[in-house]
Amino acid sequence: MKQKTQKISRKDPLVLVGALVLAFAWVAGIQYISGRIDGVASMIFVLAAFFVSMYTEGYAWGVAASVIGMLAVNFAFRSPYFAFNFTLPENLFSGTVMLVVSIMTSTLTTRIKKQEQLRMESETEKMRANLLRAVSHDLRTPLTSIYGACSTVIENYDVLDKKQQLKLLGEVCEDAQWLNRMVENLLSVTRIDSEKVAVQKTPTVLEELIDAVLVKFQKLQPGVRVEVELPEDFIVIPMDSMLIRQVLTNLLENAVLHAQGMTHITLKVFMVGTRAVFEVRDDGCGVPRERLRTLFSGALPSDDDHAPHGGKHGMGIGLSVCAAIIKAHGGEIKAESKPGEGLTIRFWLEAEPPETDETEETEDEQ
Repeated sequence: MKQKTQKISRKDPLVLVGALVLAFAWVAGIQYISGRIDGVASMIFVLAAFFVSMYTEGYAWGVAASVIGMLAVNFAFRSPYFAFNFTLPENLFSGTVMLVVSIMTSTLTTRIKKQEQLRMESETEKMRANLLRAVSHDLRTPLTSIYGACSTVIENYDVLDKKQQLKLLGEVCEDAQWLNRMVENLLSVTRIDSEKVAVQKTPTVLEELIDAVLVKFQKLQPGVRVEVELPEDFIVIPMDSMLIRQVLTNLLENAVLHAQGMTHITLKVFMVGTRAVFEVRDDGCGVPRERLRTLFSGALPSDDDHAPHGGKHGMGIGLSVCAAIIKAHGGEIKAESKPGEGLTIRFWLEAEPPETDETEETEDEQ
């Protein structure tokens, strides 16, 4: 929160100075071209005060713009020129109008910003409630399974043969790994929520990102083959690479764990203008249309989340984490599916503009 406050405090004086300098230059230009300004100067500085009040925090900057604007009009654009004269009614009137406009605009924008803040807080609380519900839902199944398997081994240690014991212990290990990945997802959400600002982006080469994702995915799901389609161009995308790796890993695992009948997974990346579009597609059972509407919210369906697309573990927080990460990057994530035709999830991120041939030629000449 401190970082956000500092950022706003640096922006506000720049808005004030920029608006007033532009207004002064505008009025001076009109006076130079036409030789007269009449009441135009006051109107332009009123607009400047309005602009400052709208795009700054609180009342102080708008009032300051009004006072400075009134002094500028009085000093430079009213007779006698380059001297202050507060006895003329029009000078007092223009100053009063600018002050009233700035106060009214600041009041209105402050209320709008507060309403928007309350709306965002309400959405955040709703998301937290959905995440909490999803967490409790997803924790219950693996914990119950772990408890049941351990109890069975302990109570029937002398009865079970080695093969049966290993099978139960393997299920414990699998559920423990699932819980570990849930913790990673929760830490990702906590990391975004705690910063309350844009994620720290660094230029990341697309091919290196995909290689890292596939290496991690093969460790989690050995034996599952992923078909990869990448653009031939050299693509660099500003991102928090750790978080985006988490997103892609979640999407690939979602296809493995929840797409019953899945035989094929495709990870495709293509460019649309300056946007890099990531697509994870499977040929499994698909997702019902009513489920698509809440797929990224963390909300659970009214019926059992395991049927028919469920698998051993519910979708739970994984996809809602993906949505939160992509939103924090300024992107958007969507899903398309028809029952029996698989699920396709796409999200986009802004990429750095590719180097043109002219730039490369210039570098070669140097």
